Amino acid sequence: MPVRRLLLATLVAALLAGCETTTVTRVDPAVAASIAAETPGNYFIGRRYYKKDYKMWGWVRKPGQPWKTAQLVMLNENTKLAPDRAAGTLGVDHNTEYRLQGRFTGGKVYEPASNSFYPEFVLTGIEVRSTTPPFIYRDRSALDPKVRLLVPPL
Repeated sequence: MPVRRLLLATLVAALLAGCETTTVTRVDPAVAASIAAETPGNYFIGRRYYKKDYKMWGWVRKPGQPWKTAQLVMLNENTKLAPDRAAGTLGVDHNTEYRLQGRFTGGKVYEPASNSFYPEFVLTGIEVRSTTPPFIYRDRSALDPKVRLLVPPL
């Protein structure tokens, strides 16, 4: 009986080890290189994070800072529309990385699907930085717009 348990434990461990390929636990060198190449300045880096059931815009951080410092924001588009809204197709720019002009208001905006408050960011300018940026999340399911999971970047 103990041999059977040992074999079963080994099999379970092997199966679980196979699942680890979908999980990232450290920052990719391509992400670190991308951040290191950013020039300091009065702008922000934003990554569109479209989720079908949520209304927040995406992750925003200061240039040169790691993605783990980014904040998930609600976008104030009174001055400038986000590219997907301007195109009339929400989420078409999912996972696109942008150079953003704007400011945090210091206010929080309620998002009903998540029942949470997020920082408000007033967008005044936006330009595409990359449509195929390096992967910044712990789990690949973070990029599935249908998955109701809000995964912070690494």
